[in-house]
Amino acid sequence: MADVYGTARPSALTRAASTAAARARARRHAEFFPRTGAEPGMLVLDVGCGELGLRGLEPRLDVLGLDLVDRPEYPGPFLQADAAERLPFEDGAFDLVYSSSVVEHVPPARRAAFARELLRVGRGLFLQTPAWSFPLEPHALLPFAHWLPAGARRRYWRLGAQGPWEDVHLLRRGEVEALFGGPVLAERVGGLAKSWLRIAPVGSLR
Repeated sequence: MADVYGTARPSALTRAASTAAARARARRHAEFFPRTGAEPGMLVLDVGCGELGLRGLEPRLDVLGLDLVDRPEYPGPFLQADAAERLPFEDGAFDLVYSSSVVEHVPPARRAAFARELLRVGRGLFLQTPAWSFPLEPHALLPFAHWLPAGARRRYWRLGAQGPWEDVHLLRRGEVEALFGGPVLAERVGGLAKSWLRIAPVGSLR
């Protein structure tokens, strides 16, 4: 499985966070991904695949990786493209569109276009994004960072795991529902919603 904090500043915190994040991602996948109804041989588009993405969790699926930046080490078919623009696929071209921890990095003004394109090319959807209501900002690993105004957040960000500033906007449940429809599920930690998930089983979007 890819190291979630592999590009963060090396420290004891990020090493521990990498281990914890990998375990949490595996648990989330085991709990929620079967609800998609995806089966071996189905065609899946992994939007924001990174260096490995869904291939590290579901090697039996036929996965096409898609990312904004080139991923020369990606172990399978890959397309460099912007999912907030028109993708070179027909409507419903994929049995499932998968996107994990990506939409929060899309500028808010472009999220509606991003959502429309994922829903257009997929006959099913698995989307996960960190919850705004959870007190720990998961990229910088800083408490309450995402609740601060942009100026204060930028100064505070320097103290966190990621180092270079990124204006990440986490989503509320209502925002996920407005973009991708419902119902939206919650992945909970300690009784609090840590992530939002929108799961539309294969075939339910067409």
